[in-house]
Amino acid sequence: MITQLLCIVLTAYLVVVLARALLSWFPVRPGTPVASIALLLRDLTEPVLAPIRRVIPPVGMLDMSALVLLIGIGFFFNDTATTEIYTQF
Repeated sequence: MITQLLCIVLTAYLVVVLARALLSWFPVRPGTPVASIALLLRDLTEPVLAPIRRVIPPVGMLDMSALVLLIGIGFFFNDTATTEIYTQF
C-alpha cells in the first residue's frame, strides 16, 4: 500500500521533472501563462535538482541533473517492482 502510494507520487514527480526539462528548451516570455507554469515547475523541482547540480556540474551548456534524477527514479521503480514481485510469493 505505502509502496504503491510512493510509486504514484514519484510518477507524478517524474512527469514534473520531464515537463521542466522539455520546457527549458523553449524561450518563455515573462507574464505569459507558460511563464507561470515554468515558475511552478522550477519551484517543485529545484529543491531536488540543486544538490544534484552541486555534485554533477553542467557539461558545457547541458544540465545533466534532471537526467540523473530521472535515472535515480527509474532505479527506484525497478527495485520496487522487483521487491513487490518477490514478496508476493
